[in-house]
Amino acid sequence: MTVISLVQFKDGDAPDSVRGVAAIDESGAAKRVTGASSTRQLALDAIAAGQGLAAFAAGKLGDAVDLSTVTLLSPIDHEDAAHLLVAGTGLTHLGSAEGRDKMHKAAASGDLTDSMRMFLMGVEGGKPADDGIGAQPEWFYKGDGQILVDPGQDFTMPAFAEDGGEEPEVAGIYLIDADGTPVRLGFAIGNEFSDHITERGNYLWLAHSKLRQASLGPELLLGDLPQDLRGTSRIVRNGETVWEKPFLSGETNMSHTIANLEHHHFKYGLFRRPGDIHVHFFGTATLSFSDGFATQEGDVFEVEAKPFTLPVRNGLKRAADEGKTKVKAL
Repeated sequence: MTVISLVQFKDGDAPDSVRGVAAIDESGAAKRVTGASSTRQLALDAIAAGQGLAAFAAGKLGDAVDLSTVTLLSPIDHEDAAHLLVAGTGLTHLGSAEGRDKMHKAAASGDLTDSMRMFLMGVEGGKPADDGIGAQPEWFYKGDGQILVDPGQDFTMPAFAEDGGEEPEVAGIYLIDADGTPVRLGFAIGNEFSDHITERGNYLWLAHSKLRQASLGPELLLGDLPQDLRGTSRIVRNGETVWEKPFLSGETNMSHTIANLEHHHFKYGLFRRPGDIHVHFFGTATLSFSDGFATQEGDVFEVEAKPFTLPVRNGLKRAADEGKTKVKAL
């Protein structure tokens, strides 16, 4: 069996259900990885053994797993959510500036918005020659492990949110090893869910707009990301597809190399704390918001792309209004 991806799962829905890890081959067949209850621990064991994650998992295969009978989880997590950081970069894909440029054009005093300037910096310098350091991308923080929603579960946008919109993306998954070196475990497709109306109101509200949940598809794709990755993003309402569009990723369709984006994230020492997990979204050029589409509660977002064999699917709901947050003084 050639292992191409890993999934985390539970044998049932109960809180005390037994967790496991399964390896998937190119046909979509899955086998349990014996002795593994999390991809993080499996990765730590692979590092300790001096093996790659795919080869290490392939040496521990057990019985077949019917993925339709188990509860699929996010492909990575941490028992202490504070030690999993979710962040991302924007304006990294060819065509990604168009929607953002439209969004911020009205507030710009010159011919080029800051979004377009940032995009052009990437086009001109995001793929440096000879493994050099390229242009610095836009960067944003989303949250810690608490904000990751398992595949199949609903996004909950805050009561104060202006919008709840999808962003179909690829994310890199990383573990910081004992000597502080970032180790890429693989890639996942995901939905970097955001509030685009808030962002449109003022570009300096981008940071606020990103403090929302996110979801990863159940698969951790091992090895390199395809140079030309093609997928589909759609929104389903009352059982019918009401918006759908292809999305592209992979370096062929990007203005930055993956290595350049990784450098500009992990160059900060605070992001190289041993044992921590990082989920880093690489951006998108496809948004329903850019097409003037308005999402609503009850909608279901679906993101799929080959070579991933499983999609990520999440519904949308709104949290109850908690009113003004008050701070107590001691």
